Amino acid sequence: MQTKLTMYELIKSCDDDQQWREKKDIESALQISRPSLPPDKERLVSLDVFRGLTVALMILVDDVGEILPSINHSPWDGVTLADFVMPFFLFIVGVSLAFAYKNLSCRFVATRKALIRSLKLLLLGLFLQGGFIHGLNNLTYGIDVEKIRFMGILQRIAIAYLVAALCEIWLKGNHNVSSELSMIKKYRFHWVVAFVITTIYLSLLYGLYVSDWEYQISTEDQGSTLTTFLNLKVKCGVRGHTGPGCNAVGMLDRMFLGIQHLYRKPVYARTKQCSISSPNNGPLPPDAPSWCQAPFDPEGLLSSLMAIVTCLVGLHYGHIIIHFKDHKKRLNQWILRSFCLLMLGLALNLFGMHLNKPLYTLSYMCVTSGASGFLLSAIYLMVDVYGYKRASLVLEWMGIHALPIYVLIACNLVFLIIHGFYWKKPINNLLHLIGIGK
Repeated sequence: MQTKLTMYELIKSCDDDQQWREKKDIESALQISRPSLPPDKERLVSLDVFRGLTVALMILVDDVGEILPSINHSPWDGVTLADFVMPFFLFIVGVSLAFAYKNLSCRFVATRKALIRSLKLLLLGLFLQGGFIHGLNNLTYGIDVEKIRFMGILQRIAIAYLVAALCEIWLKGNHNVSSELSMIKKYRFHWVVAFVITTIYLSLLYGLYVSDWEYQISTEDQGSTLTTFLNLKVKCGVRGHTGPGCNAVGMLDRMFLGIQHLYRKPVYARTKQCSISSPNNGPLPPDAPSWCQAPFDPEGLLSSLMAIVTCLVGLHYGHIIIHFKDHKKRLNQWILRSFCLLMLGLALNLFGMHLNKPLYTLSYMCVTSGASGFLLSAIYLMVDVYGYKRASLVLEWMGIHALPIYVLIACNLVFLIIHGFYWKKPINNLLHLIGIGK
């Protein structure tokens, strides 16, 4: 009984101390206490602007991507503007984690809160991207649970956040940082985790044997209510293939998630093999491969491993902010690391490891992480160094409210709500008048 009481008092003490520290951090961020805050308590506006710019890019490519294929997601290999949005989100999540766990009072409490936040984010993603909401052209809702999509954008962010948070809570050293070398030593186990994850990813991507597989599609006969089902077989029998039909990423998702729970509008449907209107969606060519209509999840299990590494890279950039207060030192270190990542990614692409978002290849991770670092450096220089904050007020506001904006606009929830208000007949609603929805 005495042991239980002691454990309860320990957890209660951790909770109280953690809440007190969080309150002090909130007061400092909102400048409630005093206007003259010490440098380490000042809020970096550039982080909010970076996040807000990413949200703006996401809305832009979602709404304009079909009109301008040059900014829409690449059908397979290569990158476009849209392919930078997800890595930007993951990168800034990592940067923010360095601040969230800067002053840890109790690791157990911090772990519990990280688990709860990840679970909430994962469940929200399951609701928003599981197929319950049917999209802008069909503003209805409802999903057969046998076909619900398990993975998605928020689910991937939740996984990456949890792993990076656990690394920050449990795997950082206790000694002080006085130089770049001492910072690397303090967080050396973070890099060990990143190396192990990358090794596992590359081993599975290039080492797993992908056998033949099949899937089923349904077709409706014109002028009839009958639905027919067609079984299609995809011939593979390869190892280390990175094409759309026979890669290890898709195989593992079909194996562990089930093909009925994958994304049903794969990006490779816009490739030349699968669309006569490529890079736009269009009718199948006469000699289209059998995999063109197969489900494939761009936020799958294996590809999410490299998404975790992107978050860990962002966490390292956040550590530079925490331990180095001089603007020049921060910028020099960011730019050097960004340049190295960018050159490494381009070199890997040159030697055959193509830039590929659906597979989240190592080259893609390096290039997008390097681009994230350059973008953060530019925003930081403009906003926090030179003080051009008024010009970025809108982006800052969007960054502070990134999750509500994503939920309401990017997931079409606000349109679904508006669609529910009509005059006398459901067809007489505001969205129908301007040509949105059915």
